[in-house]
Amino acid sequence: MLRAETRAVAPFVLSLVGGVLILLGAIVASIFTFGSPVIYGSMSSSMSGMMGGMNSGMWMGMMGIYPVFSIIGLASGALVILGAVMLYSRPFEKDLWGAVIIAFSILGILGGMGGFMIGLVLGVVGGTLALAWNPTPETAVSTPVILSS
Repeated sequence: MLRAETRAVAPFVLSLVGGVLILLGAIVASIFTFGSPVIYGSMSSSMSGMMGGMNSGMWMGMMGIYPVFSIIGLASGALVILGAVMLYSRPFEKDLWGAVIIAFSILGILGGMGGFMIGLVLGVVGGTLALAWNPTPETAVSTPVILSS
């Protein structure tokens, strides 16, 4: 059994909190993106009233890309959380999971608002700490820990 000193606890906690914030930001963005069709109808009619009816097709065309960004945000938050858990359970693969955490934290800015920007910062700092962390030789040859009981 590994002691707490042989694990990357600070990168794990920072990345986990960052991933949760990115996921929450993506959920909030999805609420507005996948909202009621009544909201879309009212937005298109108000836009046609403001723009003289010329650009209402363009407005609905723009709405088509936002679901893709929401899905990217949800996936980014989930992958940052997965990277944090894997970093904790497999500390000898710290370079891989640190890079995954950094990449998907940055990608989370597209659809999850970067976790209200706090999640982005926490994820990048956590991933950077994971890359900079030097495990003890005991950690490098240890077996993975199963998180369930």
